[in-house]
Amino acid sequence: MNDTGRSRALSDAQIEQFIEQGFIQIDQAFPRELAEEARAIMWRDIPFDPHDPATWTRPVVRLAGYGGGPFKKAANTPALHSAFDQLVGKGCWVPRDGLGTFPVRFPHPDDPGDAGWHVDLSFPGDDCDSNEQRDFSSWRVNVTSRGRALLMLFLFSDVAEDDAPTRIRVGSHLDMARFLEPAGEAGRSHMMLEDMGSDRPEALAMGAAGTVYLCHPFLVHAAQRHRGAVPRFMAQPPLGLAEPYRLHREGGAYSPVEIAIRRALGRLD
Repeated sequence: MNDTGRSRALSDAQIEQFIEQGFIQIDQAFPRELAEEARAIMWRDIPFDPHDPATWTRPVVRLAGYGGGPFKKAANTPALHSAFDQLVGKGCWVPRDGLGTFPVRFPHPDDPGDAGWHVDLSFPGDDCDSNEQRDFSSWRVNVTSRGRALLMLFLFSDVAEDDAPTRIRVGSHLDMARFLEPAGEAGRSHMMLEDMGSDRPEALAMGAAGTVYLCHPFLVHAAQRHRGAVPRFMAQPPLGLAEPYRLHREGGAYSPVEIAIRRALGRLD
């Protein structure tokens, strides 16, 4: 990968951490002011009073996709573009106009109903007809991560331990690569991943508004119930692939995402 003309956002140590652990945290990846502007926009679409917790009657409200304005700016800072180049490869990823759906989590005693361990699926299988393609439960993921360069977590509010931070199984992307390899290009769907990486350490995606976690697309993660006091605003968009990942390249010029998959599969040549 060539970083000429753009300063490097990530150190060699951070890139190695990404390969081995499956994620890196970038503080101040986008300005806090953009997070505040975006939250003000989203509150207009939330059927609760931002100043009255008594009106927060559901544990999660899913807001439809947001693009342009502060959302586009947050997704396209120089630091993030540089990091994408370093992790995915220059010219190998697709810029985003926005950040997609926001699951806004509220302090609430009820189970949110979406807190299972999973990886994000990235393409419809051959058995999906046009009417099923919006049912993402029937989508698939394969060993070359067709259609998805990275999993990204954009924090649009301050997130501490009690504020429903995303749970991450550190290093689980390596287990997932080995699980996917036998399925080949067709990949897998309808996976039960409660035990995938369950013996690995758990990390929490915490930080100040403006923090972004860049994750390997195979990283096993999960939501959780909000036990804090302030709603949590976070986007979890994919970064698209402009050029498919390859596990066999002439000259061995592999991206860190590809290196992680190859290490998991024992391809160290």
